[in-house]
Amino acid sequence: MKTYSAKPSEVDKKWFLIDADGVVLGRLASVIAMRLRGKHKPTFTPHVDCGDSIVVVNAAKVRLTGDKRNGKVFYWHTGFVGGIKERTAGQILDGGFPERLLVKAVERMITRGPLGRQQMGNLRVYPGAEHPHEAQSPEKLDVGAMNPKNKRAS
Repeated sequence: MKTYSAKPSEVDKKWFLIDADGVVLGRLASVIAMRLRGKHKPTFTPHVDCGDSIVVVNAAKVRLTGDKRNGKVFYWHTGFVGGIKERTAGQILDGGFPERLLVKAVERMITRGPLGRQQMGNLRVYPGAEHPHEAQSPEKLDVGAMNPKNKRAS
């Protein structure tokens, strides 16, 4: 018996809509990363983009457990002497682009390289409830109902 290896033309891609309102960030990111790679499918092939297209709405209302809103700090350096900067997860969520927190969480769970960049292109994240992908008629995927730990009230 030969091992099955999917070809790009054989891959069946679907569209999914996820509402991130009240869902825990890391748990949501792991579900999205798995679906973007296609690991939930029996035809998963590591070197082919088998994943689905994901649309995430209400990314600004994602939840962080514990004290991560204030305690989780992201650092970067400007390149100048003494140029280390920091921003907390709460500052990012309250800022102008709160969807970046979710995008970076998913990006760090996807393999790096050309295939990973192609798979990240199938992710669309919006801070509010509106999205321009109604024509694709995405299926609703309720991440909060998958596991009681996935959803937090406040």
